[in-house]
Amino acid sequence: MRVKDKVVIITGAGGGIGRETAILFAKHGAKVVVTDVDEKGGKETVDEIVKILAEDPDNKGDAFFAKLDTSNREQTIQVAKEVIEKVGKGVLVSKKEIIKKHGYKNSIAKNPKKVTDTQSYKE
Repeated sequence: MRVKDKVVIITGAGGGIGRETAILFAKHGAKVVVTDVDEKGGKETVDEIVKILAEDPDNKGDAFFAKLDTSNREQTIQVAKEVIEKVGKGVLVSKKEIIKKHGYKNSIAKNPKKVTDTQSYKE
């Protein structure tokens, strides 16, 4: 994996597959931006990454948290600007779980706009 010293932004990294993905990229030397609507989970992911990196002094990876609701276009743009300003441009790993967490029928029935907004939008 060639991500050493690269910026990798991971959505939904507050737990599950997103957390494991963030840890994997950090182990390979990436500067990981952990994003999630779950602030507690996101910060736990960053703490876990920091612990892992402390065990390997040769790894120059890093991690920080940014709260992000990907269905909120304005917030997504703002977080992107903050990331560019703080660490530079990067690669986005978009891992969204709104349907997984709530079930397809429940997600669509309760809030179809939120599901479609979370799944995609174009700049």
